[in-house]
Amino acid sequence: MDTAELRILQAPLKQQYRDDPDAAVITLKASGSLGEGISCSVDTGRALAEAGLHPASGGDGSQLCSGDMLLEALAACAGVTLRAVATSIGVDVRGGKVLAEGDLDFRGTLGVDKEAPVGFKDVRLSFELDTDAGEEDLATLLKLTERYCVVLQTLARPPRLSAGIAGSAGA
Repeated sequence: MDTAELRILQAPLKQQYRDDPDAAVITLKASGSLGEGISCSVDTGRALAEAGLHPASGGDGSQLCSGDMLLEALAACAGVTLRAVATSIGVDVRGGKVLAEGDLDFRGTLGVDKEAPVGFKDVRLSFELDTDAGEEDLATLLKLTERYCVVLQTLARPPRLSAGIAGSAGA
């Protein structure tokens, strides 16, 4: 897809969202089913992903770790966003790699140390690109990718969260 094609595809959406800001707000959903043992199957719409414990918290490594899935979502979103931005600003990116990595202290997850954080304490995102773009274009590409990547922005500016639980009364 080239710059003109992307603009043609996005122009009516942008106009619709300018005219009716409420039309731009959609609710994405994910659901999981509690599985055998300590697992949860998540239907991605294209495949079934079975999540379980990471080996550092007692898992056997046969199931996906939710931390890995978070980093995979970041890498996927950043890669798609970088491609869209590159197309939009006319930077030729022939290919490349996206790397998302993060540091977890499993003492927090396992309740070994109440002072240890639960969750990632550091997350790093990097790109190795096959491109002839100069430093200025690459800096612009990174800045705009960071600005428009939904997962990166969600991690950088966490949304309001809520959680609930419901049980069924057994007889």
